[in-house]
Amino acid sequence: MSLMKKSVVVQCSDKGVDKVPFGIPYNARYILLMNNHIDSIQLDLLSEYLFMEFLVLSNNRLTDSSVEGSFEGIQKLKRLYLERNLLQSIPTDMPASLEELRLDGNNISVMSEAAWGRCPGLLILSLNNNSLGNGSDSLFAGVLSPLGNLRTLSLNHNQLLAVPSQLPLSLRELYLRGNLIHSFHSDVFMGDSELLVLDLSANRLSNKGLGKDALLNANRLESLNLEGNLLRQVPRHLPQSLKTLNLEGNTIASVGKAAFKRLPNLEHLGLARNKIVRVALGAFRSLPVLHQLDLSHNALRQVPRQLPTSLHFVWITHNKIRSVPQDALCPGGASAPLSQLVRVQLEHNLIDMGKLNTRAFWCLRGYQVVHFD
Repeated sequence: MSLMKKSVVVQCSDKGVDKVPFGIPYNARYILLMNNHIDSIQLDLLSEYLFMEFLVLSNNRLTDSSVEGSFEGIQKLKRLYLERNLLQSIPTDMPASLEELRLDGNNISVMSEAAWGRCPGLLILSLNNNSLGNGSDSLFAGVLSPLGNLRTLSLNHNQLLAVPSQLPLSLRELYLRGNLIHSFHSDVFMGDSELLVLDLSANRLSNKGLGKDALLNANRLESLNLEGNLLRQVPRHLPQSLKTLNLEGNTIASVGKAAFKRLPNLEHLGLARNKIVRVALGAFRSLPVLHQLDLSHNALRQVPRQLPTSLHFVWITHNKIRSVPQDALCPGGASAPLSQLVRVQLEHNLIDMGKLNTRAFWCLRGYQVVHFD
C-alpha cells in the first residue's frame, strides 16, 4: 500500500489482497483497490472514511451478498467504480452524494427503481457489457426516473431488445451500441429531452423500427450513430438539429433527392459500406454546411452530381466509378467561386484516366486534392 499527497490518495491496486486492507488513513480522499481478489467488504468499514470521494474496486470478486450494506453511510463519495466483478444486480445502498457509478463487465441482468432512489444526484451511469434485457425483455418503463439529473447513460453490449422507455429528460449522452434493439419508440422521452448524443450502432433497427415519432422529443440531438443496423433507406423524420449522422454498414441501396432535405445543420455524413447504386441529382445539395461525406465501399458508377460547395473532405473509394460528371465537384458553373475541398479520395474505382473530363475539376484549388491511386 502506498500513500500519496499526505494520505489524500491511497494506492492499493495489484496487491493480491482478498479484503479491504486495514490501516488506510481515515483522511483518505481517493482509495484505489483495483485488480485484487477482494470478495467481501467488512461491514461499516467504508463509512468510517469521512473524506472519501473516489473509490475504485474494479476487477475484484465482489458479489451481491458481499457488498450488501457496504456503501451505506458514506458521506462524501462521488465516484464509485465496480467494473469487472461478479455482481448480478445493482447495489441498493448507494450514498446520496454519488455522482458517477461504473458497473461495466459484471453479470447484471435486473434493475429496479429502488436502486436509484438513494442517489438522485447521479450524473454518470455506465453499465456496459452486462446482461440487461436478457434477450427477451427490456427494462421496465421509468426504471431510471429517480435519476432526474442524469447526464450520461452507457448501456453498450447488453441484450436489450428495445430502448428503455421514460428515460430522464436530463440525459445529454445515451450509448446503446451492440444490443439487440429492433425498435425505438416515441415514449423513450416523455417530454422535451436535452439529449445531444445518441449511439444506436450495431443493433437490429429497421426503418419500421425507427418510426415517424421516434425522435420527436429529441429536438436538440446533434450526433446520431446508426451504423451497422438493418436500414434499407435513409431514415426520415430525423431532428433538424443534427450535425453528425452515421449510416454506415446498413443496406441502403439509393439516396433520394429529399433524403436530407430537413437536415440544414448537418456537417458530417457517413454512408460507407452500404449498397448504394444510385444517388438522385442534387441529393446532398440541401446540406449547406456539410463538411465531410463518406460514400466508400458502395456500388456507385459515377461521382454524385451537385455535391455541396461547403464540402472539405469526400471519400468515394472502393466503388465502381467510371466517370466524374462536370457538375459533381464544381456544381456552380463558371461563375462559382473556388471549391472548399481539401481532399477527394477516389482510389479503387474503374476510372479511365485517358477519358477523364478535366473540366470536372476546374474549381478545385489544385489537382493535388484529388487522389485516384
